[in-house]
Amino acid sequence: MHTHQLLLRSGLTVAAAALPLTLTAMPAAAVSGISVSTTGSTVSVTTSACTQVNGSWGTASLLNSSQANFSQGRQVALSGASNLQSAAWSSVSAGTYTVIVMCSNGTTAGTQSVIVTPVSTPTASPTASPSRGVMGGLGGASKDYGTLTLAVGGSLVGAGVLATAWFLRRRSKPYRL
Repeated sequence: MHTHQLLLRSGLTVAAAALPLTLTAMPAAAVSGISVSTTGSTVSVTTSACTQVNGSWGTASLLNSSQANFSQGRQVALSGASNLQSAAWSSVSAGTYTVIVMCSNGTTAGTQSVIVTPVSTPTASPTASPSRGVMGGLGGASKDYGTLTLAVGGSLVGAGVLATAWFLRRRSKPYRL
């Protein structure tokens, strides 16, 4: 019985150690050749998958949900160098879009969906703020009551402790005062 438990524990330990290695060794076939990002109402795409043919890197297209193919979207020519090409669209309204990059040699560099959210501008509203700031550590109290208040509060706490001790002692031995 003891040997079976030891083998089971050893097997679980080996499986737990092998799991991260298995997850990192999986093929990266789902990785797109493009990278899409949004900043406010601007959508930008970068890629390094295209090669220059006849002075052109290719074209990127931004499609909304009602557009079906590459030629229906907002098209922008890719610009850049041999290691990185990019394109950007500005004033894009809120919604879900698909970005498709077609290289000038006719291959698709990649397709990726992106969600554009509207940027809200903060409105200034007058708010009251405390003149001395937040009084951290004082429980939010902003008034100092002085030594007399502290002495009275301490004596009340002391009286409560004594009354509790007297009650518990009397309860344990009812014939004593």
